[in-house]
Amino acid sequence: MSGATPRDNLMSVGEASGRTVYYDEDRGTYHTWCDDNSHEPVSTALLLTVSSVLEVDPNDLEMLSKYIEPDALNALFGHWQRAEPRGGDGSVSFTFSECTVTVHANGELVIDPAYRHAAPTGN
Repeated sequence: MSGATPRDNLMSVGEASGRTVYYDEDRGTYHTWCDDNSHEPVSTALLLTVSSVLEVDPNDLEMLSKYIEPDALNALFGHWQRAEPRGGDGSVSFTFSECTVTVHANGELVIDPAYRHAAPTGN
């Protein structure tokens, strides 16, 4: 997990491709972190996490490229996979599949679904 530790207010609610997904009940958002040791691009991690949150097959999601260029997103936020990480703490937010998605420089993905569901039950 990219050096980040889940905050105390996050509740584990499942997994997306081996990555734990957490729920923030106060904000109604879902959080996960890209793994330092994974060679999975951030665009793939994002697709798998959104599909997990929405409980749909990744192939049933809209095309990510309609909202953001996946190669540019991977280039911008793939630094946690490199030997020398970039400095900074930036982020980018955009709408995708009825969610607001925020990708942070530390590898955190935040998914804010447009349609609020009842608070999930933990595993």
